[in-house]
Amino acid sequence: MQKKTWLITGCSAGLGRALAEAVAARGDRLVATARSVAALDDLRQRYPETVQVVALDVTRPGDAAQAVALAERTFGGLDVLVNNAGVGFIGAIEEGEPHEYRPVFEINVFGLIETTRAALPALRQRPGARIVNLSSGAGIAGSAGSGFYNATNFAVEGLSEALAEELAPLGVKVLIVEPGPFRTEFLGRSMATAARRIDAYAQTAHARRDYRERNDGRQAGDPAKAVAVMLQAVDADNPPLHLPLGPAAHRTAARKLKAFRADIAAWRDLSIATDFTQQD
Repeated sequence: MQKKTWLITGCSAGLGRALAEAVAARGDRLVATARSVAALDDLRQRYPETVQVVALDVTRPGDAAQAVALAERTFGGLDVLVNNAGVGFIGAIEEGEPHEYRPVFEINVFGLIETTRAALPALRQRPGARIVNLSSGAGIAGSAGSGFYNATNFAVEGLSEALAEELAPLGVKVLIVEPGPFRTEFLGRSMATAARRIDAYAQTAHARRDYRERNDGRQAGDPAKAVAVMLQAVDADNPPLHLPLGPAAHRTAARKLKAFRADIAAWRDLSIATDFTQQD
């Protein structure tokens, strides 16, 4: 298989780090990024010919363009962009304060947009190129306590679906990866919690806080297995637009589809009778 050149954001830990390790190990070329390149020094030292590292804060203007330029200058182009950098936030909608939830949108949504825009001119030169956007099972269905995080992932889903249509005639494919719980640091250092706690949400949103405490470091998902599926999807001639990863993500999708179909069926006759009445 022809070697690819990858640019991956958020490689310091989690699925981003696991994917970077797998990409480098199979001999592909890689521009690995993180806010601090010190976390990537060992990766560069083990693969000096095929791995470049560069600091990239997706909220900082110009960082993404510099990373893309490094890929083009060093490896002659770019085949795969992986928008992996992201953070989480737990709290009821009423509990969240703007200074807590706005940064989540800046990183998960606007950072992804600007990184993608910076990479598109290079990707369009490579028919068969791929854009992999990390969403979440939280991008499939909303749940109490994760509303702000749900919203950022729903934005990524909609943006990615539109981008897939725009790029289809150019031979560039978009994949939306929707992981369930995998054993990474995401529930730890990457997850913030609303400082305000309102007792009225004890039976709903606060269950998400308890879930974090019980499951951090004990998630069922194996990151290495997730990465293996992602690589197979990227390499496929016809990769999926949506790729739920893990049993939990698939259960979420099944519940969402069932509920969505039920609502549509129950209200169909009333809800479609909304056009102007045709006059004879």
